[in-house]
Formats: sequence, C-alpha cells, structure tokens
Amino acid sequence: MTVGTHPASAEPVLEVRGLTTELRLEDGPVRAVDGVSFSVPAGSTLGVVGESGCGKSLTALSVMRLVPEPPARIVAGEVRLRGVDLLSLPEARMREVRGRSLGMVFQEPMTSLNPVHTVGEQLAEGPRLHLGESRRRARERAVELLRTVGIPAPEERVDAYPHQLSGGMRQRVMIAMALACDPSLLIADEPTTALDVTVQAQILELLKRLQAERYMAVLLITHDLGVVAGQCDTVAVMYAGKVVEYAPVRELFAHPAHPYTAGLLRSIPSWDAARGGSAEGARPRLRAIPGMVPSLRQLPTGCAFRERCERAVDRCAQVAPALEVKRGAQLAACHHPVPTS
Repeated sequence: MTVGTHPASAEPVLEVRGLTTELRLEDGPVRAVDGVSFSVPAGSTLGVVGESGCGKSLTALSVMRLVPEPPARIVAGEVRLRGVDLLSLPEARMREVRGRSLGMVFQEPMTSLNPVHTVGEQLAEGPRLHLGESRRRARERAVELLRTVGIPAPEERVDAYPHQLSGGMRQRVMIAMALACDPSLLIADEPTTALDVTVQAQILELLKRLQAERYMAVLLITHDLGVVAGQCDTVAVMYAGKVVEYAPVRELFAHPAHPYTAGLLRSIPSWDAARGGSAEGARPRLRAIPGMVPSLRQLPTGCAFRERCERAVDRCAQVAPALEVKRGAQLAACHHPVPTS
C-alpha cells in the first residue's frame, strides 16, 4: 500500500519507506525510529507530530542522514528524494544533496549559526559551494535572501554577527540559509521554539508564503497541534518511534481514528463557559492522556500505547497493530479505532 501519495502528484518529492533508526545503548539497541513511512508532494506540507521523545526529530535527521553515529544508526528503509535513494549515496554526494536539494531549519538558531562569522558569510557559503557563484554574487544573493525573509535593512544586516540579531531575526536567517540554493524539500524542525507568540506567527506565515512562491515540499516537525492545523495538508502522528496515524489534516482533526491522536486533541486547551454561566466565569479545561510514554528499552507487548489507552482490548497486548486504512484516506495502527460519532 502506498502511504500518503498525493493524487495530484505522480511522484512525491520525498518518499520514505520503512525507515528504521536504532540507538546503540549499553544494554542493547533500541529502535527510536521504527518502520516509518510517509511521502510529501511538491507544494504540500506534511506535519510530524507527537510528544517529546517519540522520534520526530530523529526521523528528520535520518532523512538528512545527519544522525550522530554512534550511538545512532540507520538500519533499514528507503529515503527517496525525487526518486533517488539517499541512503545509498556516498557521503560526498550526500553533502551536495543537503546543500542543494534539501534545506533544514533547526530548532535553535543560536547553536546552528557560527558565532564568529557574519550572517552574510554564512548565507553566501551555500551558493558559492553548490552553485559556483563568485564571492561578489554570493554576497548579493545573501542580501536578496535577507530581504526575502523580511529582515529590515538587509544591506546592513548582512555584516551583522548572530549575537547582534534578535531571536526572530536569527530564525529568519536560518530560513534564508535553508532556501539559499532553492531546495525542492524544506525540513523545519520546531522552527518556532523559544520564540514569543507574535514572532512565532510571523515565522509560520513567512514559511507558508515562501512555500507558495517556490512550490516547495515541506516536512514540518512540531508538537503544537495549532501549528499543524494552520500549516499542514497531511499529518503523521508518532508514538514510541512509530507512525500510529496518517491522515489529511481536516479528517484527522474532525475524526481522529487512533486513541492517541484523540487524546492529543483533547489535551488542547479549551474554554468551558458552562461553569460560571458566562464567559467571565470560564476556566481552561485540559484532559491529559493518563500515564507516561514508555521507555524504548521496555516497550509493552503488542501496541505500545495500550497501557494508556481507554479502548484497549485483549488483542492489543498480543499483536502489534499495522498502519492500515480505517476510513477514506485515513490510516491508523489500531485494533479498536475511535468511531466517527
């Protein structure tokens, strides 16, 4: 079965099949990314969502082949970018792909930008290395990129060092660097972490505008379902290293099939105005998912979510559910999915 292929796109920009990444620990290997499959067509955004430690960021790093070895190692699967299997490429060729066809925005720009080089020098590196541009043309391109991502006075900011910019501006620089060579796929790993709400909205709007202008495929890693609702076309929900639900964003929010997805949606703050009889008397209502995410060293038998699941049945402890169609374009790995009504 093809997972997540867009009907308007004969060939996805990115196609991941059975991606498995292990962490080699003292007491043996654990699968931190376990058989993950998804695809991202041109011009669309796939959101990968889940709690901390579910494997979202390691999945992104595995796609980029940037997992730290050791302790991590990609042991199985395919990662195809426009039909080319990235996992089979020699490292020298993979470095070319990362700079030219793949762009990535990391969580914390202050640890990703080099503090001893100006942002202009760092922006110019990609075009010089991968596009063969002259030093002068690369600097002009750096100014253009700063202007594109909305940084004021780009002719001056191009000579600024990272510490001289605000957090929002540094994140815009990271986006500019990721777009410097016009990649076909942009991976954004928690791109609004540690930014205030107003700046978060500006960064997300910027990403959406640039995607529309360039018709890029975007892989967005986030734990924020509000971001997913506003940015994504399709959603992959991860739990304990596996994709447990995969669906178009509208269907997932309207009728989640996996109990874990339903729990995540119930945990979004809402306002219960019934108590107090008026909006003034309303209180935020949160419904947390009971229990804790299991350790990858000691996963329960069968379904990894069953010990936290209110819909678990005997079969859940015996057989690990496969990711399969439950309704329409909605896939879930669940023996007893949530009904639509």
